[in-house]
Amino acid sequence: MSPESLDSELSQPPVDSSIATHSLLLTHLQQKMNDIRHSLRSGQKQMADWKSGPLAVSAVPGAGKSTGMAAAAAIAIARHYQYSLTTGNKYHRQLVVVTFTRSACANIKAKIRENLRKLALPQTGFAVFTLHGLALNIASRHPDLSGLQLENVSLITPNQSHRFIRTAVEQWISNHAEQYLNLLEGQEFDGEETERLRRQSVLRTEVLPDLAYTVIHEAKSSGIAPTDLRKWSEKTKDDYGILRIAAGLYEQYENLMRSQDFIDYDDMILAALRVLQNDNARHIEQNQVFAVFEDEAQDSSPLQTQLLEMLAREGENIENINNTPELLNLVRVGDPNQAINSTFTPADPIYFRDFCRQCEQSGRLATMDQAGRSTRMIISAANFALEWVNSQWSSKTKTGQTPFRHQIIHPVDADDPQTDANPAPVVKGLELHTPRDIYHTVELISQRVIELFTPDPQKFRGAILVRENRQGRWLAAALEPICKEHKIKLYDVGERERRSHVPQEIFALLQFCDRPHSPDYLKAALDVLVERQLIPTQDLNTLASLPEEFLYPGPLAAPQPESVQKAAHLCRSLLRARLELPLYQIISFLALTLNYDQAELATADKLAERVNQQIAGNNSMGSILSTLSEIVSSERFEPVETDNVEEQYTQPGQLTIITMHKAKGLDWDYVFLPFLHENLIPGRFWVPPQSQFLGDFTLSEVARAQIRAALHQDSQHIPNVREAWEQAKYLKMAEEYRLLYVAMTRAKRLLWMSAAQKAPFTWSKPENLQEQAPCPVFTALKRQFS
Repeated sequence: MSPESLDSELSQPPVDSSIATHSLLLTHLQQKMNDIRHSLRSGQKQMADWKSGPLAVSAVPGAGKSTGMAAAAAIAIARHYQYSLTTGNKYHRQLVVVTFTRSACANIKAKIRENLRKLALPQTGFAVFTLHGLALNIASRHPDLSGLQLENVSLITPNQSHRFIRTAVEQWISNHAEQYLNLLEGQEFDGEETERLRRQSVLRTEVLPDLAYTVIHEAKSSGIAPTDLRKWSEKTKDDYGILRIAAGLYEQYENLMRSQDFIDYDDMILAALRVLQNDNARHIEQNQVFAVFEDEAQDSSPLQTQLLEMLAREGENIENINNTPELLNLVRVGDPNQAINSTFTPADPIYFRDFCRQCEQSGRLATMDQAGRSTRMIISAANFALEWVNSQWSSKTKTGQTPFRHQIIHPVDADDPQTDANPAPVVKGLELHTPRDIYHTVELISQRVIELFTPDPQKFRGAILVRENRQGRWLAAALEPICKEHKIKLYDVGERERRSHVPQEIFALLQFCDRPHSPDYLKAALDVLVERQLIPTQDLNTLASLPEEFLYPGPLAAPQPESVQKAAHLCRSLLRARLELPLYQIISFLALTLNYDQAELATADKLAERVNQQIAGNNSMGSILSTLSEIVSSERFEPVETDNVEEQYTQPGQLTIITMHKAKGLDWDYVFLPFLHENLIPGRFWVPPQSQFLGDFTLSEVARAQIRAALHQDSQHIPNVREAWEQAKYLKMAEEYRLLYVAMTRAKRLLWMSAAQKAPFTWSKPENLQEQAPCPVFTALKRQFS
C-alpha cells in the first residue's frame, strides 16, 4: 500500500465493510512507528513510549531534545489515529506543543511534519505555540470570560513599559512623600543641598525604576497582586518598607496600563487562566486537546505552568481514553542545568526541578543523558565543571539547592544514528590558556583561528562567546583587521543590536540639546556618551543634579576633574551644534559625534531621511522630537527578526562573536571562551557607589529574593533584608555557573578557554588593566586537565 493511499484511508472514518483494510492500516502504521522509535536513543525512546499521564524529561546539552520531542509528538498523534480507527470515533483531538520562541516553534513544527510524512499520516492533528501565543489563542476565543477585547487594547512595547514605569515612579513619589523622604535620608545624610539633589537623581532615575521593573515582572508572572505584597511587607521589617514601596509602584503601573488600554505578556496568561477557571469554557478547551508537550520547561514561570496544567488535565466530563479521571496529559522537556534567565526574568528552574522530583517518585521521569554533539574531552570538562561547582556549594546555602541538578553527560552508543556523533577532537579537544593580558588574548585567538580556518575555509565554523556586549565590541574591533587580511568573515551579533538603538541614542541627545537644564535629559545624554565610550565612566548623578554648574562653572567653582571637564566639553559642543547647524543636518552630526560605524551611520541616515520627510512643512525642534518620540516608543524603526535568524550565527567560513546568553541552543565546531575572570563569573554582588547611601544592598534584589522565598518556601516567613541579600547573591552566582556550563557545551570539536592575568575591572574602560583573578572553575579545570 502506497503512502498516498494510506494517507487517504486514514483521512476517512472507519466503516464495518473495511475492517480488514483498517487492520492492515493499523499494522502498517505500527511498523512505521516502530521504525521511528528504533532510530532514537534510549532517553528519546522513553519520550516516544509516552501514552498518557505526566512525564518529565530532563535532558543534557546536545541530547537531541527537539528531535526526540518531534518524534514523540508524531507517534502520539499516530496513536490517536489508531484509537480513532479502532473505535470508529470520528472526533479528533489535537496535540498542543509549546516552546519558548517563534523560531523554535517553526523548527519543531517542521520536524513533526517530517515525522508525520514518514508515518504517511496527514500533517494535521497538532498545533505549535509559544506560551504567550497559546494564551492569546485561548483568551481571544472567549473575550467575555478573558476580559481581553483585542480590538480595544494594545500590547505594550518595552520602551512604552519603561516610560510607564518612570511615570509610575513620579506618581508614587507625589503620593508617598514620607516614604520617599525616608529613602532620601538613607544613611548618614547631613542635609547638604548638592548631596540631596544627587540622591534625588539616583532614586528617581535608577533605584525606584529598577525596583518597579523587577517587582512588576516578578510578581505579576506569579499571579501576585499589589495587595499580596502589602500583606507580605507586614511580615518583615526593614527601615524602608521595601515590599510596601514595591506594592505602591506596582499599583501605579497597573493603573496606568488600564487607563491607556495596554496589556503585557503576563496579562495574556492571566486572561487565559480566567477562561480556564470557568467550568464550561475549560471543558471546551480541554476537549480539543489530548495532550500538551512543553519544550524548554526550565524557563517557565508559575503562571505559565498553571496554564499548561489546566489545559492538559482531562476533566470528569470529558471522554477519557484511559478511563482515568482528572488525568494530567503533560510532557515537560527541559534541562534545569541550562536555566540562565532566572536573575533577570521571572523564570526559575525550581519549578521544573519540582516537577521532575514529583514524576520521579511515580516512575515518570525520563533522563536523556546521552549527547552526540561534543567530543569526549569537552564532555569530560563540562561534567567536571558541574560536579566541582556542586561540591563547592553544598555548605553555602540554607536551602541546600545546588546550582546544578546532578546529571552527567554520556557519549552516545557506537551504533548511534547521528552522523559524526561525538566527533574526533582537534588535538586534545580542550585548550586552556593564561595570556599576559587581553591584547595577548587576541594574539592567541587570532593565531588559532587562522590555523583552523586555513586548511578548508568552508568547513570552519567558529564562535567567540563573551559574557557581555562590551567585550564583544572590543574584540570585534581588535580582530577585524586580522580577519580581513585572511579573508575570514567576522560576524558580530551585538552590532545589529547596537544599530537598533540608534533612534534611542539620537533622541536622548536631541532632548538634551532642546532642554539642557533638565537633570533627567542631561543624565540620559551622559549615559549615551558613556555607553559609546566617548567619556569616562563616573558618577553621572552628581553631574546631572546641577546642570548649570556642570556645563558652565563659574569663576568661584571648584576645579573640575579631567573626566568631568571632558564630559562638559562634549556636552557644550552638542549645544553649540544645535545653535549653528540647520535642523536637517543635526541627526547626521550627532551620528558622527557618537563615532558610529558604517552600518550605524547608514541606520542614522535612514532615520534622518524618515524624520525629515515627516516634518516637511513644520521644520522645528519640537516636531523632530515628536517624530522621534513616536519612532522610539512604537519601536517600528527596529528591524524585524526572521524565523531563521539564528542560522546567520552558524554560517560556515564565519567567526561569530556572540554573548553566552544568545549562544544557548546553538553549536559550533570551535568555541573560544576568553576573559574568564572571577569578577564576571561567578561575579561579585556589589552595590553601585551612587546608591550606597541606602545601605550595602540593592532594593530590587532584596525584593526579588523576598518574593521568591514567599513563593518557594513559606509566605509566613519573609526573609529580612540581610537574609534576602544573601539569597540573591547565591541565586546570581548559581546562574553564572550555569551560564558557563551552557557556553562550554556549545563546542563540538575544540573548546578554547582563557583567563588573562591582566584585564579591565570594568569593560567600559578596557584600557585600564589590572591583575584579575581567574574564574574558580577555570582554575579547577587547569589543575584537572593540564
